[in-house]
Amino acid sequence: MTFSICVRETYETDDGDSHRRFGVAVTTRLPGVGTLCPFVSEHGAIATQSFVNVDLGRRGLEYVEDGLAIDRALEALLDADDGAPQRQLHGVDSEGTFAFSGEECVDWFGHLERETFTVAGNMLTGEDVLEATAANYEADAVHETTDRATGPGAVVADAETEPLAKRLIGALAAGHREGGDKREELAVQSAAAVVASTESHEWEPPYTDLRVDATETPIDDLRETYDLAMTGYEEILERYSDVFEADSLAEAGE
Repeated sequence: MTFSICVRETYETDDGDSHRRFGVAVTTRLPGVGTLCPFVSEHGAIATQSFVNVDLGRRGLEYVEDGLAIDRALEALLDADDGAPQRQLHGVDSEGTFAFSGEECVDWFGHLERETFTVAGNMLTGEDVLEATAANYEADAVHETTDRATGPGAVVADAETEPLAKRLIGALAAGHREGGDKREELAVQSAAAVVASTESHEWEPPYTDLRVDATETPIDDLRETYDLAMTGYEEILERYSDVFEADSLAEAGE
């Protein structure tokens, strides 16, 4: 009843510092998917779906944050879960990926596992949904490189690279265009995109944690929410830049 994508990107800021960011985007033909499926921190990203068990996402992220590799963490949780045959669970950490689809998930179901991201879905119109989601993300992904001139982990990206949240919404849109969730009789849908990174900001961007909990047009509404959040963020930075610099509300004015 859901499809989602989990990604890892390594990048450099203008001052030359290296960072990682992780993200999950997910949509389904039920309300409130953003409250159940995506789990993200500066250490990894996990999506739990099909017959949802939120403990798999929550505890999986805790294990990864404690230093356990993503595959070992999620395999251990699934081994202890009697409902594992009905689950889908996938994610990424700083070094690896993991993807699992239980044999009792509802057709069409499956997953894709790439070097820096995973995609999974169930109750879909077909495999093309996942392929389109993956292809759309991969076309604009920030890729790691081992170029000796710049060192391992340097970034191949240009100044026009869009924020990860926006690119993840675009990946969902691509999958949705291929058919997405097959249950067309269900009108109420939802979508979410969540991103976390090791980079700190004076004002945390609001467009990195977005949900549309109940709508008939989840992807369009999530994209509109992103655009509004981005506009609001830019306006706040412009209006209150003196506040940030002075670390005082006395500079806020009217």
